[in-house]
Amino acid sequence: MVTVSAVVATQYARADLSFSYTVVHPSQGFIRFIGGDNNTNGERIFQGDNGTTTFSLSFGDDITHGMNKTYTAAFAIVNEEGFKVNITDIDVAGDSNYIKVWLHGDPTQDASSEAGAVLMWDGSNGDPDNSYWTLGAGNGNPSDMSDDGTTQISTPWDYSNDVRYCEDTTAATNGTSDYVWVQVTIIAYNANMGDYSGTITFYFEASTH
Repeated sequence: MVTVSAVVATQYARADLSFSYTVVHPSQGFIRFIGGDNNTNGERIFQGDNGTTTFSLSFGDDITHGMNKTYTAAFAIVNEEGFKVNITDIDVAGDSNYIKVWLHGDPTQDASSEAGAVLMWDGSNGDPDNSYWTLGAGNGNPSDMSDDGTTQISTPWDYSNDVRYCEDTTAATNGTSDYVWVQVTIIAYNANMGDYSGTITFYFEASTH
């Protein structure tokens, strides 16, 4: 048996590629979060942090033991990409037994009785593994959002809470509107008195680009 090895000499050139990107405030990005309801302290639930790129949800200091508190428009998520984006999952860590999270269209209606609303986190029952919500394509402009791709709804800046916000009550439509309202229910009827906190994680996915 004869083995023949052929070696081909090839010259390679060097190619350098630069990259760049900008980190912006969560109310300004391609997937952005905007304020809606106020908390029990009279401030927006969705709050920025003095011009930084951090944000948080603050539900207030005086939720009564033994009761539930529902914010039908705790905040909204807006898509500014030029294509549809799915919100596929929501996880809650920390004191996750005492909170429910819905995605729904009508900021004035309780999502638990709203047709088409999607329960994403169910308190002590965890992730219900429901269907996802599809955000319609956006227009790349963080100063507005749209329920139909044409009619623009203003999302101005709230300098007191350092976030964009919306007080318009136009309902969002799954798959068409570039925004969705997030309803949060605080479950205090079986919680002890004290402080509760945690982290809500959102998962996004696009099938095209």
